[in-house]
Amino acid sequence: MNEILWSNRARKQLKRIPAAYRKSITDATRKLANFPDCSNVKPLINHRYGWRLRVGRYRVLFDYDGAVRIVAIGEVKKRDERTY
Repeated sequence: MNEILWSNRARKQLKRIPAAYRKSITDATRKLANFPDCSNVKPLINHRYGWRLRVGRYRVLFDYDGAVRIVAIGEVKKRDERTY
């Protein structure tokens, strides 16, 4: 099992998201405890974060350190042309 750490920035972004989406995002991020055995996760190339989790129209951007088994969630953004 991986430990999931939320950055302050990601927490603030999550608070601004409507409640219905917020619940689905938090449920999906709990599944990251089993990373890399997750669906809707892709690696990012030439990006600040190494991975992204797709949750409807929102994207959870995170880094993964397999040596210490930590998933560090950096940002939660609505999908648009500036997300990546």
